[in-house]
Amino acid sequence: MATSTIRSSASTPRKTIPVREIGDADLRFALREGWEDFKDMRGDIFFAGLIYTVLGLAAVLMTSSNSFIPFFLPVVAGVGLLGPLSAVGFYELARRREDGKEVHWFNFVDVRKRPSADDMAIVGFLLLTVFALWLMAAGLLYLATFGWGAPTSINGFLTSVFTTPEGWMLIVGGGIVGAVFGWIVLALSVASLPMLVDCEISAAEAVSASWRAANANKGEMIRWGIIVTGLLVLGSIPMFVGLAFVLPWLGYATWHLYTRLIDRSAITPLHD
Repeated sequence: MATSTIRSSASTPRKTIPVREIGDADLRFALREGWEDFKDMRGDIFFAGLIYTVLGLAAVLMTSSNSFIPFFLPVVAGVGLLGPLSAVGFYELARRREDGKEVHWFNFVDVRKRPSADDMAIVGFLLLTVFALWLMAAGLLYLATFGWGAPTSINGFLTSVFTTPEGWMLIVGGGIVGAVFGWIVLALSVASLPMLVDCEISAAEAVSASWRAANANKGEMIRWGIIVTGLLVLGSIPMFVGLAFVLPWLGYATWHLYTRLIDRSAITPLHD
């Protein structure tokens, strides 16, 4: 099992939640333990399939009209920005399994009973705000490369994107801007939402700890983000159905990553 080093400082405020430095072994640990959780608790596949299939199809339908076609790729890609919010039910299942309690598929929704449920909603609103800003940035990029003209079909739009210099400028620019927004979401949520499921703390404390943990482990978090993105892309084929398997795995894995990033001895986990 991988070891972790607690970051500390004499100037650190007394109530600041300590974070740890992690390594590649911790990422492998999180993925491995997440897979074990997935194999043990497969009843949640229904929820993952329902949540992400509905979100994905809604995104496609929403951007199928001419006026919104330029947002087709940003919306589909940006759905992943909301992944941490839809995974809170898996954090609850992983928490119960860790405590040695019996776990059923309906425990997925028990997360709403946690004392920090309102704070989870605050973090969720924060992620929705980032998603909205991402769509605004994507719209500005489209205007800068293609102007005000709206495409007449998704096929025509995709052809323009992948076969023209302007389209490749859009792809490169969108990739850079998307990476920035992806990092923001990862840093804000990688530990905050699991921590709010685990402990009775405020949204501000959880987000602060998550942000510090991510920035203390930039290299590992970038690798984690690449792994998550790759799995989400694979899971989206075809028609987002594969996410019924990918999302639970990543949800459980993120829980275990949280346990490596945060020094839980400094906080008091809640127990049922």
